[in-house]
Amino acid sequence: MKQVFNLLCGTVDLTVTGAYPERLLNLCAQENLVFWGLNWHDEHTINLCVRRRDLAEFETLCRRIGCERQVVGRKGLPFFLERFRRRYAFLLGLVCSISAVCILSGFVLTIEVSGNTAVSAAEILFQLRTQGVRPGAYGPSLDRKEISQAILLQMDELSWMTLNLYGTRLEVLVMEAVKPPELETEDGVYDVVATADGLITKLEALSGEALVSVGDIVTKGQVLIRGNVELNPPAYSDAPSQWLQVRANGVVQARTWRTISASIPLSSQVKEYTGEEKTVWVLDFFGSRVDFFGNNSTFRANYDKINSIRQLSLPGEVVLPVYFGMETYRGYEVAHVSINQEAAQSMLEERLLVYLRQMISGDGEIVATEFSARVRDGLLTVTLTAECLESIAKQVSATPLAAEPGINAEE
Repeated sequence: MKQVFNLLCGTVDLTVTGAYPERLLNLCAQENLVFWGLNWHDEHTINLCVRRRDLAEFETLCRRIGCERQVVGRKGLPFFLERFRRRYAFLLGLVCSISAVCILSGFVLTIEVSGNTAVSAAEILFQLRTQGVRPGAYGPSLDRKEISQAILLQMDELSWMTLNLYGTRLEVLVMEAVKPPELETEDGVYDVVATADGLITKLEALSGEALVSVGDIVTKGQVLIRGNVELNPPAYSDAPSQWLQVRANGVVQARTWRTISASIPLSSQVKEYTGEEKTVWVLDFFGSRVDFFGNNSTFRANYDKINSIRQLSLPGEVVLPVYFGMETYRGYEVAHVSINQEAAQSMLEERLLVYLRQMISGDGEIVATEFSARVRDGLLTVTLTAECLESIAKQVSATPLAAEPGINAEE
């Protein structure tokens, strides 16, 4: 600590020559003048170090006893600044540098988001920007608690958020909300209907009354398992039939035949570059863009823009919101070329198969496929006819029938 204090105040290394230099040491002790680093060269010469502010008093004591002193070295901040006494440009640069460090250290340069998995960091950064939190914002002026609460009200996907400011780095910690599981309600009456035309190969009615059987041909939308179950009265009884209302459910598999088509033109547009090219140098500083050494006026024709951007960073992989780079504009014209019909047909067949797998359920199976193609008016159309084995059961709401007195409807 004393070394730091001495560097701030400044120290002077002296060589003192006289008949009795020990008398000088006694006078320094009487006057409480601090010195250190005493070194005897001989009986008439000593080296020592004093503080800059005590130099004048030390010279007075030397004159009292007839000693001569000689400055052999100066250290400390005052002597360093004294070099710039007549160098106003360097002094101004030093002041500006210190001011820049003190002022700019309060601005946010980087924003780091952590704790998110389902919610993207881009969404969180967008909400932060709407609250004024962005690179270049003055950190101490941000009400971080109020900002966190405002964003939580806007984003139901988050349950907790906090903002931590570490100098120029703003750390955003979030916790995503846990969605409650969806509860299946048993209220109401439901039928099981067919989602496609087909031939029934398997039927298991878990609840409700089956209206079809294995081997029957059904159409899309036809009721397969009814939720309104008829309860017949006992034999030789005059009591009327009753109705039990349930949520029909079951497993229904069928052989289905699906036909889907896709088309593509046999000519395509491609780019032919004209050789016209422009280059613009850009600088993006805290979100403010500046163009120089060129102009970004668009061409009369079409053009491509190629960006070559470099982002500045500090040691320690601290990325700054400062971008510098080049934008190249290349003009082109549109030309029409023919495409390979066989390659186009293969591509459509692959995409039709992918779409068919998405249409059938996860446990569905494609039994057989057949493709056909035709060309009309420059358009290639590929048709896929497939035989599938899939589940065609779907629950839909049904109209409940009025229950007779004495029979309770089961939900």
